[in-house]
Parts: sequence; structure tokens; C-alpha cells
Amino acid sequence: MAEAMVGLKRSHRCTEVSADNVGQTVTVMGWVQTRRNLGALIFVDLRDRTGLLQVVFDENVIGKDGFDKAYTLRNEYVIAVVGKVQKRSGSVNTNLKTGDIEVVAEQLRILSESETPPFPIEDNISTKEELRLKYRCLDLRRPDIQSNIMMRSKVTTLTRAFLANEGFLEIETPMLTKSTPEGARDYLVPSRIHPGKFYALPQSPQLFKQMLMCSGYDRYMQIARCFRDEDLRADRQPEFTQIDMELSFVDVDDVIDVNERLLAYLFKEVLGIEVKLPIQRMTWQEAMDRFGSDKPDLRFGMELKNITDLVRNCGFGVFTGAIENGGSVRGINAKGQGEMPRKKIDALVDFAKGYGAKGLAYIAIQSDGTVKSSFSKFMTEEEMQAIIKALDGENGDLLLFAADKNKIVWNVLGALRVELADQMGLLDKNEYRFLWVTEFPQFEWSDEENRFVAMHHPFTMPMDEDLDKLESDPGSVRAKAYDIVLNGTEIGGGSVRIHQADVQKRMFKALGLTDEVANEKFGFLLDAFKYGVPPHAGLAYGLDRLVMLMAKRDSIRDVIAFPKVKDASCLLTNAPDIVDEKQLHELSIKVDEEE
Repeated sequence: MAEAMVGLKRSHRCTEVSADNVGQTVTVMGWVQTRRNLGALIFVDLRDRTGLLQVVFDENVIGKDGFDKAYTLRNEYVIAVVGKVQKRSGSVNTNLKTGDIEVVAEQLRILSESETPPFPIEDNISTKEELRLKYRCLDLRRPDIQSNIMMRSKVTTLTRAFLANEGFLEIETPMLTKSTPEGARDYLVPSRIHPGKFYALPQSPQLFKQMLMCSGYDRYMQIARCFRDEDLRADRQPEFTQIDMELSFVDVDDVIDVNERLLAYLFKEVLGIEVKLPIQRMTWQEAMDRFGSDKPDLRFGMELKNITDLVRNCGFGVFTGAIENGGSVRGINAKGQGEMPRKKIDALVDFAKGYGAKGLAYIAIQSDGTVKSSFSKFMTEEEMQAIIKALDGENGDLLLFAADKNKIVWNVLGALRVELADQMGLLDKNEYRFLWVTEFPQFEWSDEENRFVAMHHPFTMPMDEDLDKLESDPGSVRAKAYDIVLNGTEIGGGSVRIHQADVQKRMFKALGLTDEVANEKFGFLLDAFKYGVPPHAGLAYGLDRLVMLMAKRDSIRDVIAFPKVKDASCLLTNAPDIVDEKQLHELSIKVDEEE
């Protein structure tokens, strides 16, 4: 039967009790992790968010009634214990922070009983994620998840303190705002007071933080909740959190400087890791050519090699056809994988097809120097040797090639090198390799819309030397945009913003937006820009992704207290769900019945 806490006050969390407290009386509270009955003694491992503490129930100390009560304890009962700290009577547990002490109970109160949990409350369980998320309140008790959530809290606390010290003001921006469909799909909120009209939940605070710069606030930051109605992946959620910032009177180097120091501070304070500054920089073009990705993982090599010129006139139609269509032929060298079974190579071909490849050509160099290849019969011996030399091929290596338009070749080989690195055990989670990727293309062509669209957003400043190409050659214009990448994951991105009205007008024109459409979508920002706007730039981190990498997890769901699953639903609350007719009527909404 549950008891009240009247007259009790917790003196210590579990692992706050130490050898310094030997001989003292303490009051501890938490959950029963395990109970071991040794007849004359009962041992309980008591758990709270800090860890475990051993409690000993001795009938000679606590009395018969207290001992009988201890006998009824089961896993996940919530209890309060008053007792004296002593050195462990048994062997010391070096795996526990409190492994050299124990508390001998003098008083026990059962604050809450528990049914048997649907899965064990312990680290690294194999329980299916769907069950864990359905019982998320229990899952959140597990020490590894609690460690992640506490790390996340520490990261946000330290970030606020660091940026405040750098002169940033924390300012909240609206959650209910105007839909500006130039990015991902918005989540819409119907208005009861304005029937037929909708708010949008913010995909980012972009426009508001730029207006704050217009308003003279100089340096803004926010731990901002953002929403995007898009398909989920391991590192995506419909609602997520950004560390968002904007700075006035700055250029690229100023933004990079403050953020490098922020990252170095966070990794030192949270993980005890020194981040070497300055962080390496690489242009977008170099990243794509060398790694096939604008978020390259630098923990391993396996760089792409362009062999287009070598095979331009060869007899292999797959290569020459791709080149004639304006594409390229590139390859990677998986060192030491030359003896890979054909079945595994076929699996890599299927993997590549998932990224747009029509196939994958290969040269497998056996350990004795014998060459097996999917295309050697179309090539001369000299051509084969030239290709092997271009990829630094040695005995025992596997060379893999993609031939297509550049975008597809980059996508295929960029993904393939990471897949192979994973299979080869080259991805060390204890290594942190940062990279700034700079000079992104200003535009990318959308076949769907048959026009150029902004690679970042329409307010990104072009490189000064590329401004004269906005009308004549928009595809070659580079942006003053920069992403911060960690171990092959983009953890943040930003840009210098356009603050000149004439450049902004040219930008909208290049995107195919008329003055009327631009005013309809962004009029409130353009109006603010009429009254003196400073040069400004900003950056936003994906907090969930950053903490995921710091915590060495594979999914952001492990660092978010209450995440959604892949269909954007919440297994804990069953959201989204139907609402009653009265609510819909108030919002002037009619829902079509599904057949």
C-alpha cells in the first residue's frame, strides 16, 4: 500500500552518497532496480537518474515490520529509505560510482507500487522500439536514455551561457505564423476566428530573426522548436529543435569564428574532447568531387577518382554513353576487399541502384594479382592497367565504378563509400571529424517545377564575384552559404543574407517569382528592409542531430524525450487522432469520410 512522504525530505540523490558520508544518516528515494533476498538480509539496488545505490535491510536494524515490508518490494516500486552509510560489507563493485558503500536502512516507506514492466529497465535492451515508444515513460527510466536526455539539457544550458557571454539575446519568435511554401511542406493550423484561413507552424524562425536584425538587436539566439511535414528518416522528425542564431554587421568568417569556439566549448565541457581550431574548410565543389557528398565523412579515405578522360574513347558503351550525355565516370577503391564474394558485390550493385544507378562496374584484384572485372572484355589491357593505376589499385583491392550524370554518380559513390566503410569497420564513433563546407551553389534546377529553386533559401547572398552571373548563368552562381558537418552528418547550416533591395529583387527574378508573388509571400520582410537593414548572417544547428552524435547514437529518437515514429505518429498518445464534430464545426472544417 502506498504511503505519504509526510515528514520525509530527500537529502541526497543516489550517487551523491559517497565514502565521505560514512557514519551519516541519509534519506534517499528512487525506484527498486533489483531485490536480492539472502534470508537474514535483503539487498536492494535503488535507482534514480544519477545511478544506483545499494540499500541493505537487516531485521536487527529496521525491525520485523520494516523487514517484512522490504520483503514485498518488487522491481520499479518507488521507495524512500532513511539509513546510515557504511563501507560495503561485501566485495566492492568497481563498476558502480557507489560501489564501495551501502546504506543500512533504518526506515522504509513504499511511496508507490508497480506492476511488472513490459521490458527490463536497463541499458542496451533488445526490446523492439515500437514497444519502448508505446511505454516511453518506462523507456525514459533506462540509464542510457536518461544519460542522453541529461546530455541534451547540458548542451542547451552551456549553449545559452556561451552565447549570452558573446552578446547574444535570447528572443522568442512566433509559433503561429504565415505559410511561405518555398521550402518543405508546412504544418497548417486552422483559425476559428478567421474561417477558411490558416496559420503555419514555423519550419524555422528565418524571417523573424532577419527582422530582428532590422530592428537593431544585433545578436539573436533561440532554442527554437520547428516543424516540417515531410517523410521521416533516422535523423528527421516532424518537430525538431534548432540552436538558432543571427548576427549583424558580419560576414562568413565572423559567423564561423563564434561557432567554432561554441563547438570547442561544448565538446570540452560535455565530452572532455579538444576540438582543434580552426576547423577544416572545403568548398562544395571539392567535397562533391572528392567524396560525392556535401556532408563528407572524413574519418576514412576511399575518395572518388574521376576517370572520364581515361575511358572517353574506350569500347565499353556504358562508360562512353554516360560521357556523351554530359556525365562522368568515377570510381572508388575499397582497399583489401578484392576477394569479396560475387554475392556481396551483387548486393552492393542493388544498394547503388537505390541511389539512382543503373548498375555498378567493378574490378576485383585478387591477392595473387589476378584481375576479375565486369567489363574487361570491352577494354584493352593498357586501358585496364591505366584505370587500376588511376585508383591506386593494388593486389587485394576492389574498385567500383559509376557512370551517369554527375549528380547520380556523386549520389551513388558518396553513399557507397559510407556503406563500405561501415561494412569494413572504419566508422569510429569515438572520433569526431568536423568540416565546414562552403560556397554552395546558389540554385539547383527542379525538373518538377521546370525552374531554378534556391538551394538554401531565397535570402542567401551570392558570392560577390558571381553577382554579375545572376541573370546570364544562374547555374554557376555560388552562395555565401556554409554547413558545419560532423562525421558525415550535417549538424548545422547558414548563410550571409541579402540586405540590398536590388539584389533581392534580382534573386526573386532568377527564381521565377514576380514582384506580386514575392510581395504576397514575403511582403512583411521586404517592407522591413525599406527602413535601413544591416548586413547580417546566421546559422542554425539541428540540436537533435548534434546530441545524437555526441551521445554516439544512431537515431535522434534516442535523444528526444517523446519522439514520433516514421509515419509521424506518437505511439504513446496515439496522436494524431480524430476530434469531435463540434471542434471541426467551430473551425469551419468538414472532413471527407474515407470509403
